[in-house]
Amino acid sequence: MPKPASPSHAAGQNQINADALEATHLTPAHRWISFAELAVGGTIVIAHNIYHVIPNEVPFLFILGLISLRVRDGGWRMLRWPVSWRRTVLLALLAAALRILLGAFVIDPITAHFWPPAASPKGVDEIAGRGLVALEWLLIVWTFAAFGEEIGYRGYLLTRATDAFGRSKLAQWAAVLIVAVLFGYGHYYKGPSGMIDSGMAGLILGAAYVLSGQNLWVCILAHGFIDTFRVAGAFFGWSS
Repeated sequence: MPKPASPSHAAGQNQINADALEATHLTPAHRWISFAELAVGGTIVIAHNIYHVIPNEVPFLFILGLISLRVRDGGWRMLRWPVSWRRTVLLALLAAALRILLGAFVIDPITAHFWPPAASPKGVDEIAGRGLVALEWLLIVWTFAAFGEEIGYRGYLLTRATDAFGRSKLAQWAAVLIVAVLFGYGHYYKGPSGMIDSGMAGLILGAAYVLSGQNLWVCILAHGFIDTFRVAGAFFGWSS
């Protein structure tokens, strides 16, 4: 006799079946609305970062994303409590390490041949040796950057891009690429080197989101770990 499926396996299979069923019910109207939302989100990113005609895009994407995902999708599944926090933290650490190492040993050396180094956010030079300033930055990176940007970019825009292209595996990876480009433009102030570096970070975070089964906590933690490493580097003088 075949071995009965475990509850966790059965739950996972049910989720797969539910996702497959949901994909078959993706109407043309749903796809067009998703494309329109992606276009609006991309316009917001460009309007702030390149033309400076609106305030920072992150609060806009955060609010629009929470509303859209709640109204259209019935909830915030990407923020569901992970089955295993241990696995979630491990994946986040791996993604963070990959992003830091690729940035330091691949992206930075290549872009240095063409452009000046990436510009740092305003105020970073005030962190060195100042504990309270470092703590303020940690608060910002874990709320505005890690939580806000990941909900806005990976949780919202990546979901809508995937919907617009049909929710296939190819659609998911196309969405990862598109949102990574937008994430690069979201760091336009850093210059060409910084935009490419941030775009690479967007690719890694997007891939982590897809490979973890759309577990946004992996991206939130990875983003927080990356920026915490940078704050620590600025505080201890490891980096400029």
